Amino acid sequence: METTLTGLDGLLDGFDRVYRDQLARYPAGQEPAWQPVHTVYVPADRVTAEVVHEWGHTAADLLNRLLFTPGELAALFGLDLELARPVHERVRRKLHNEPIEDLRIDFEDGYGVRAPEEEDRHAESAAAAVADMHRAGTLPRRWGLRVKSFADGDPHRSVRTLDGFLTEVVRRAGRLPDGFTVTFPKVLMEDYLRQFARCLEALERALALPDGTLRFEMQVEAPQTVLILQRSAGLVPSLGGRLAAAHFGVFDYTAAVGLPPDEQRLDHPACDHARHVMRTALAGTGVELSDGSLAAAPASDSAADVHALLRRHSALVAHSLSHGFHQGWDMHPSHLVSRFTTVYAFHLACYEKYADRVHAWEERRAAAGGVLDEPATVRTLAAALARADQALG
Repeated sequence: METTLTGLDGLLDGFDRVYRDQLARYPAGQEPAWQPVHTVYVPADRVTAEVVHEWGHTAADLLNRLLFTPGELAALFGLDLELARPVHERVRRKLHNEPIEDLRIDFEDGYGVRAPEEEDRHAESAAAAVADMHRAGTLPRRWGLRVKSFADGDPHRSVRTLDGFLTEVVRRAGRLPDGFTVTFPKVLMEDYLRQFARCLEALERALALPDGTLRFEMQVEAPQTVLILQRSAGLVPSLGGRLAAAHFGVFDYTAAVGLPPDEQRLDHPACDHARHVMRTALAGTGVELSDGSLAAAPASDSAADVHALLRRHSALVAHSLSHGFHQGWDMHPSHLVSRFTTVYAFHLACYEKYADRVHAWEERRAAAGGVLDEPATVRTLAAALARADQALG
C-alpha cells in the first residue's frame, strides 16, 4: 500500500506512557462480575447472628399472607400472568435460600452518635454475630460495615471501630471471611478517600491479610462528591485498587441541594443528574454502582398499606434499573419482596429477546423485527445476559 508520510518519528512520543495510563484508568475486556442486587443496612446495635433469618422470615410471611398466588403478584406489580408465575416461584425460593445478598452493619446515620465505650461494645458484638454466621454458613455473600464519615471531624473514631471490628472477626473466625467491604460515607474532600485507603493498607498489614483484601465503597451523597467525580479522572487508580463501588445516598444528597422534604425521593431529576455523573465518571473503571433507598416501611400491617409501600418501592427499583443501576439499598424486610420481584421481572422479560439478538449477531443475520445491532450494543446485550444469569441464579 502506498502511503504519504515518510515516517512517524517524534509524532507518537509518549504513546506508551499514555496507553499504560489508559489501561490503569479503564481496564479493558472485563466480564461483568457478580454484584448483589441490594445492600441491606442494619444498625450495629440490632445485628445478631439471626438477622438474615429474621429478615427472610418476615418477608416470606408477607409474601404468603398477601401475595400467595402468582395472580396476586401480577395484579399488584402490573405483570403479565405468564411472567408472574416464574417470578413468584423465584421470589419464594430466594426468601427461603438467600434473603440478603449483601449485609451492611451500620455505625453511621442508622446508628447515630454513641458514647465511645458503647460503640466499642457494638463493634465487638457485631463481629461476634458475623463470626457466628460464618460458622453457620448464613453469612451473606457480601458483608461489611459502614463507618462514620471523616467529614464529621473525628477520623480516629471511624478507624477505631473498623479496626476493632476486623480484629474481633479475624480472632473469632480464624480469618477474614470472603466478601468483606466497608462503606465510607459523606466524602466532602477528595483527600479523605486517599487517607482512608492508607488506613485500609495499614490494617491489612497489621492483620496479615493478603494485599488488596480490604476495599471500600464511597458514598455519593453531597454535591461536593459529584464535583470530585467530575474533575478527577485519575481518582480510581490513585486509590490503589481499593475503591470497589460508589453508592448513591438520596436523602443526604437531596437535602444538600436544597430540595423540600416532599421532593427528597430517589426518582427526582436532581438524583438522576447525580447518577448520570457517577455513571459517566466511573464508566470503564470496574467500580460498581449502587442506587440508594426508600426510607419507608408499611404504615400498618393492613393489605392496603403494605401494597402501597410495595408498589412505591417497586417503581423506584424499576427506575434505578432503567438508569443502569442494578443494585440499591433495602431498609425494611418488606423491601425484599418488591426488590426481588422487580429485579426478576426486569431480567426475565427481556432475556429471550436479548439472547436472540446476540445469536443473530453471531450468525450474521438480522434479529427479530429487522434489528441490526452495532458491536457496542451486542457487547451491552451480552453483559445484560450475564448480569441476568447472575441475578436469576
